[in-house]
Amino acid sequence: MDFAFTEEHEELRQAVRRFLEKESSESAMRAAMETERGFEARVWDRLASEMALPGLAIPERYGGAGLGPVELAIVMEEMGRVLFCGPYLSTAVLAVAVLTTIADDAAQAELLPEIAAGRAIVTVATTDDNGRSAPEFPPVRAVRDGTGWRLDGVANFVPDGHSADVILVAGRDDDGVGIFRVDGGAPRLDRRLLPTLDLTRKLARLVLSGTPATRISAGDATAGLERVLALAVMALAAEQTGGAQRCLEMATDYARTRLQFGRPIGSFQAIKHKCADMLVEIEFARSAVYYAAFRAADRDEELLVAAHMAKSYCSEAYFHAAAETIQIHGGMGFTWEHPAHLYFKRAKASAILLGDAVEQRRKLAARLGI
Repeated sequence: MDFAFTEEHEELRQAVRRFLEKESSESAMRAAMETERGFEARVWDRLASEMALPGLAIPERYGGAGLGPVELAIVMEEMGRVLFCGPYLSTAVLAVAVLTTIADDAAQAELLPEIAAGRAIVTVATTDDNGRSAPEFPPVRAVRDGTGWRLDGVANFVPDGHSADVILVAGRDDDGVGIFRVDGGAPRLDRRLLPTLDLTRKLARLVLSGTPATRISAGDATAGLERVLALAVMALAAEQTGGAQRCLEMATDYARTRLQFGRPIGSFQAIKHKCADMLVEIEFARSAVYYAAFRAADRDEELLVAAHMAKSYCSEAYFHAAAETIQIHGGMGFTWEHPAHLYFKRAKASAILLGDAVEQRRKLAARLGI
């Protein structure tokens, strides 16, 4: 399969990298991760007004760029390189995918232009209290209440769920699985920021106790939600690849300049082997991500297989790269001042988010009938 990127793809990558290197430097990232919201509103506004990235995958009729999964993978890969602190995964990936794949016309017309303009932070709640995110087992129960709906249940590990303006909740009613719109300030909605290992991505626990909601999908949305989660898994794998690549760059740069016994440590066989192993794993990871992205762009059902393969491999490759980077840096790699530990924490947290490698392989085996 041809994974060749066009000239426009490479221009997008370079433009995003230049923007992030300036606006999401290490100091800016550290400042953002210390805040409760987890990101700088000014940077998010510029991301929308100057780069049009929140609306990257939104159709042009709703004010978006009308691009697709390949471009989304490129952006996520670049964001992973700098540990970007912002609601991109929750809003531009998950929420946009739900709205464009499952939601009705009214919900699309209301929310997609707001997302594209950077005025609305929207997230998706699909994970139950035990950390399972399965389309056929949504985290809440929906009951019709007159002309509206009430939701009961617990959704956990919701990206930016503590601060989102709108939450799209996967729930089950008598007609099957549906998507329900809940306002961030809705009554009987308890939102709590979770104390997580990764400070650069905020996750929340939502408790819904008869919370009023609006159903924005028709019929059973299980199949649509399965495709949405596959797309999100692919995007997260792309982010993991970008983070792993940055770990390799940090490790090799340090190995070239750190002297021991009068010579760079990169000249020692043990360090060479570590860096070579990292390089091979990252190249395999990148190939898996790109395959999944191009399958998604073709709207191929193979995405449902390719996404699980990509996430399972990238999770382990990123964690290994982050751990080896700390080892190569020696004692300095364990200090708070060095960014290596932040990549290590993101690698571990991202490996679990939306299902760890074991869960991805279990889903892959089930889909292949193994």
